[in-house]
Amino acid sequence: MDRKNNVYEVVVSEEATQMLLSHVRFLAQVSESAAARLIESFQSSASSLSQFPQRNPWLADPLIPSKKYRKLLLDQRYLLIYQIKGTFVHVDAVVDTRQDYKWLL
Repeated sequence: MDRKNNVYEVVVSEEATQMLLSHVRFLAQVSESAAARLIESFQSSASSLSQFPQRNPWLADPLIPSKKYRKLLLDQRYLLIYQIKGTFVHVDAVVDTRQDYKWLL
């Protein structure tokens, strides 16, 4: 079934929530406004996935199955990593692009 004109339900995993909170806590030590921007960016980006989640590119890595995860850039330095399963968009991780996140895969 083609879901392009329908609304998906976005589900944020507990792990992704904890990753986001960790990044926010770190940023808040340097700049509270930067931390607030990351939260705002996450909320608006995650919400936007309910419409056209296919618009973002695949996360390509030889260690993961091809075309399993998609990625969405947040606040210029963070990736929201998600997968589409039926009528659900599962947000599985929020990672800092400046760090090695291959352990996640």
